[in-house]
Amino acid sequence: MAASPGAHPPFQIRPARDADRLPLAVLFAAVAEERDGIATEPPVDLEARAASWTLEGSFVAVAGAEMVGSLHVEPSRHGFGEIGMAVARQWRGRGVGSALLAASIEWAREQGLHKLSLSVFAHNAAGIALYRKFGFIEEGRRVKHYRRASGELWDALEMGLLL
Repeated sequence: MAASPGAHPPFQIRPARDADRLPLAVLFAAVAEERDGIATEPPVDLEARAASWTLEGSFVAVAGAEMVGSLHVEPSRHGFGEIGMAVARQWRGRGVGSALLAASIEWAREQGLHKLSLSVFAHNAAGIALYRKFGFIEEGRRVKHYRRASGELWDALEMGLLL
């Protein structure tokens, strides 16, 4: 549902902070439970995930007290950043991914990165459409790259955006 002109979206995007570690891990585990959008599958060790989260380059989408999305840019010493994103199922299609991507692109430019890269499952049509909307292009396909717990082998598309 589109917001009316001048209305604030029902969520906010902001840099992640230390207090976000456990909510980030809980969101990550919930998306992993779906076994469809991210490479990690359950079980997820919440404490270990929370402790290991890199906050620098991480953005969160929050609706009230609820963590509804996250995006992390991992800068490389070679001038590009690798993106990982998760959006709570009930918040998909409501602008959360777009807002997270916009914030991360701005941040990456401020950091002097020349490119953003990501890997997405080849069957994730909604994710691929979102990335294309922001100008990401397909740079390659990794055939049968991810072995899933089910034994299936899934392709991944490599996408990139020159900044």
